[in-house]
Amino acid sequence: MEPTTPVEPVAPVHPGTRVDQATRLLRDLGADALAHPGGTLLAHLDRVRRRLADWGARPALQLAGLCHASYGTDGFAPALLPLGERDRLRAAIGPEAEALVHFYASCDRRAVYPVLALPNSPFTDRFTGLSRLPALQEKRDFAELTAANELDIICVDAAFRARHGAQLRALFTRFAPLLSPAARADCATVPAADVHPRPPGGATGLPAHGGEAE
Repeated sequence: MEPTTPVEPVAPVHPGTRVDQATRLLRDLGADALAHPGGTLLAHLDRVRRRLADWGARPALQLAGLCHASYGTDGFAPALLPLGERDRLRAAIGPEAEALVHFYASCDRRAVYPVLALPNSPFTDRFTGLSRLPALQEKRDFAELTAANELDIICVDAAFRARHGAQLRALFTRFAPLLSPAARADCATVPAADVHPRPPGGATGLPAHGGEAE
């Protein structure tokens, strides 16, 4: 798959920070060797983190963005860590960020995506098959991370954008009440036609289940 915007390497980070610890763990788990639209899985995860930072997300949500594929997802089966080793991720990124990663990974998208933004809508856990009523902040975090993830793939993969752009635009519209103003602004730039969304970091260029690769 040919990228449609310049693909950036993993950004340098300050040694000893949570981001550094998480990046080291992801490398140890092989994320830098897994192919993914735009290069490697690790490069994608880092772009998602930086997009969330651009949107003003709190540090825990940025770290969750960096590690969101650790347990696999309903759209990306490979898991870097089994659920029995959640302590490893928790030690690297902290309990709040790890809980966000688990919540994101656990989503049964067929059940959750159509109703997430509705009041008192249940969240179905694909690992357990059980449903519960999530807190509003959990729903906001999930929507924000989903938008950041999908937008990155749209930016770097023309074929994905052509197949799923309209579908994702509809998803972002449903999620809009839960998104931050910055995320809504970026999501609003996703057209039905094959036009580039805005990359993270303010670079030039126009800006499932969604059709997500993870």
